[in-house]
Amino acid sequence: MSILSQEQKAIQQAAKEFVAKVIIPNAAKFDKSGEFPMLLLEASKPSNIFAMAVPKEFGGLNYDALTQALVLEEWGYGCAGMGTTLAASVLSMDSVLIAGTDEQKRRYFKPMLNAEIGSFGLTEPGAGSDAAAGTATAVKKGDEYILNGTKCWITNGGFATVYVIFANTDPAAGVKGISAFIVERGLPGFTIGTTDHKLGIRASNTVELLLKDVHVPATNLLGKEGEGMKIAMKTLDMARPAIAALSVGIAQRALDTCVAHVHARFPGKPFPGQTLQFKLADMQILVEAARETLHQAMQLRDAGVPYSKESAICKTFCSDVAMQVSATAVSLMGSYGYTSELGKYMRDSKIMQIYEGTNQIQRLVISRAVLAHAPAASAAQKAGK
Repeated sequence: MSILSQEQKAIQQAAKEFVAKVIIPNAAKFDKSGEFPMLLLEASKPSNIFAMAVPKEFGGLNYDALTQALVLEEWGYGCAGMGTTLAASVLSMDSVLIAGTDEQKRRYFKPMLNAEIGSFGLTEPGAGSDAAAGTATAVKKGDEYILNGTKCWITNGGFATVYVIFANTDPAAGVKGISAFIVERGLPGFTIGTTDHKLGIRASNTVELLLKDVHVPATNLLGKEGEGMKIAMKTLDMARPAIAALSVGIAQRALDTCVAHVHARFPGKPFPGQTLQFKLADMQILVEAARETLHQAMQLRDAGVPYSKESAICKTFCSDVAMQVSATAVSLMGSYGYTSELGKYMRDSKIMQIYEGTNQIQRLVISRAVLAHAPAASAAQKAGK
């Protein structure tokens, strides 16, 4: 189990209190309506929590990766939809942290310090898991780039102040022709398209972005031309543990809800049957294992060592655990489970297995890493050749 510092425990406790006060009392309302929870932004402003990943030199909190995971788990515990709103804004900052100049960081992070939100625009119609197949273009003319194309399933897209958008500056170069840009809301030709109505995380805003001759200053290019996919992949390495953290929060909430139901169902009585007890034990084992897998990935990131494989492992395992634990909780509670808030946790869990790279894609990433580091042949193997 990860040993937390006193400061980390205090931050975790503050996140718990925020979730209990702001998120949990409003989760069912926004899940039912599908409206964007504007109150979340206002309530977040005093804590400056949107800037938890921003270095202190730019006005942020400069939380390390493990501390961020503690906060994200609490957000997922409260409501994965609202948690996604908060987490996606942090995700949008990661690209700028990776490749932005000091001037770009100051300009991009300024809205976040005021509890405004950001958005990350990579996915396109027909280019989901294969992000390199995107067709959005950015043509340089003088000291500007002119962007055209469509982005889809973009979290926070309808309410963000600033975006990171990926587009082809050299379509003939394939993956090496993709570049990344900071794009401010309100530019002519940049409009919000269809709003998606989803199975889960319904409090999270998901939209289509339409770019028609959008003029972006050349100074808004992140990194160099052609570095967009590299920036996107590094960003997603940082984002996947965030999804894992939300997933751990969902799983813990489903388990806690199930345990509370069992206590209410059998007050002061022995709990019936080993089947129930073993199921609860297995759920607890999975939650604890998922949390430790997440913390390991975050500690590797904090140590500054490569963690792409571990990022993929924790995202895959934690989201699978969220799905399994929430589904098991529904089954154990029977009709109560099917008609209670547990249904929301199960619905919210499904997207955790899909976005920021599907779990099928993550398994490809993991297997390639495993195969790339094959152990040396044993003496017996060599003798058999």
